[in-house]
Amino acid sequence: MQPSSWILAGYAGRKVLSEITAEDARRLTHLNIAFAHIQEDKITYTDTNTIHEIQRLKAVNPELTILLSVGGWGSDGFSKAAATSEGRQSVCESAIKLLQEFPFDGIDLDWEYPCYSIAGTAASPNDKENFTLLLKELRETLDQYGRGETHYLLTIAAGADQYYIDGTEINDIHPYLDFIQLMTYDMRGGFQTLTGHHTNLYTSTGDLFRISVDASVRLFTQAGVPREKIVIGAAFYSRKWNDVPNVNNGYLQVAPSSGGYGPTYTQLAAEYFSNPSYKRYWDDEAKAPYLFDGSSFITYDDAESLTHKCKYVQEQGLAGIMFWEYSCDATHSLVDALYKAFRS
Repeated sequence: MQPSSWILAGYAGRKVLSEITAEDARRLTHLNIAFAHIQEDKITYTDTNTIHEIQRLKAVNPELTILLSVGGWGSDGFSKAAATSEGRQSVCESAIKLLQEFPFDGIDLDWEYPCYSIAGTAASPNDKENFTLLLKELRETLDQYGRGETHYLLTIAAGADQYYIDGTEINDIHPYLDFIQLMTYDMRGGFQTLTGHHTNLYTSTGDLFRISVDASVRLFTQAGVPREKIVIGAAFYSRKWNDVPNVNNGYLQVAPSSGGYGPTYTQLAAEYFSNPSYKRYWDDEAKAPYLFDGSSFITYDDAESLTHKCKYVQEQGLAGIMFWEYSCDATHSLVDALYKAFRS
């Protein structure tokens, strides 16, 4: 039984696959296993225990589509491999070898980010066109391997803001992709000292930083990506600022440092929601919650904000929603909220 026609996808680290419950496996439509990496122009992944976990999950839900996600923050090798025809061919050949060894249903590329070395990875202005060539050749290779009998998926995880569109030929690459997963989280925090929402559906009045899920979707559709290929992102973790001025409930205040990776939803549920020092606030404009105790500001997703995101997916005719990352919610309430929102 699936949440209907919408994609409900999750990322899960390879070491936490055993934590995925049978109930959640039945609720998900897609699972991205993170991460494989590109080394010496080859996709490398050696955790053979993944085979047994895929078999377990498929036994519970034969319709579950399981992808190998390649890359992630700080994962290098993309720029070099994509720069030559030999490198791209090597990547394609290694992808097929992995599909022969592991029962994956396709490949998800998480190159962070073409043309930018912000994650400490190699980058080149030529990444823009080389990424297109890599995806084109990978799509052709997967189709040849499927021989018209099996369709192996090819997807990407994409940065949510204009920089990603500027660093790629997004209108040229989407035909090669089954869908594009917008990383509409971490939109605030790691580089900003101004407190705010990191995975908000809309932008609030007065916020200097205008990115949001809705703004990201509009950027990508205006750049030529069909709505039915867009999957928005949700966060199972928070962003946190400390030593925030006790003004406006901590919202849109300048802190001494940027917002770091905060508590997971598991930790929020166990240590923060019932803590009388913290009060939950709801920004109805942004459709996003936050916590504040007079000093620490925490931005996150919860059942209420996720329900609004699912409604947005349905109203906007998008492909679905994905989240990072499964093990961040041991309460399993967020997957439950997403599932119920799509079924309502």
